[in-house]
Amino acid sequence: MVEGQGGWRTFGTRSIYDSRWVQLELVDVEAPNGDRWEYHVVRLRRIAVALLLNDADEALMLWRYRFPTGQWGYELLGGLVEDGEDPAVTAAREATEESGWAPRGEPEKLISFEPLPGSATAPMDVYLWREFEHVGEPTDTEEVGRLEWVPLMRVPDLAARGELLGSGTLVALLFHLASRGQGGEPS
Repeated sequence: MVEGQGGWRTFGTRSIYDSRWVQLELVDVEAPNGDRWEYHVVRLRRIAVALLLNDADEALMLWRYRFPTGQWGYELLGGLVEDGEDPAVTAAREATEESGWAPRGEPEKLISFEPLPGSATAPMDVYLWREFEHVGEPTDTEEVGRLEWVPLMRVPDLAARGELLGSGTLVALLFHLASRGQGGEPS
């Protein structure tokens, strides 16, 4: 079957690799200029991110190492959305598992986005909580890092130094700051 969107036409899809975390497909496409080839598409599972902000205008983050990029930096809390799970529930669960801080109440949905739409699907949803409680030590031993309440006023400098890891962290924090006014001050 031929489908067309925005001048692009697809003629079929072939799965190359499929796991719980990632799928790789070859999609037979025709570009708007008439060229036709097999386009590589990476499909990642949905990620939910939790932004916990305290009364001192600080975000709870992990300082950690990511071996695929060989980087140390800060990350917000979050993880893979399980099949049938609401992304806000995932964000709250992951925050609790990774930090020992449990979000309370309904979150504010900040933003949803696709970080690499030209070659991958990697949907991300970000939720904000201002109410939470410390319920114990982190229980997710894979997500090892130093927990820290990071002042939001440090975000532009951390971003410029490349110390905010991943688009989920960078987009969430910069969107939050931009949506509340100039200079990062609460409106």
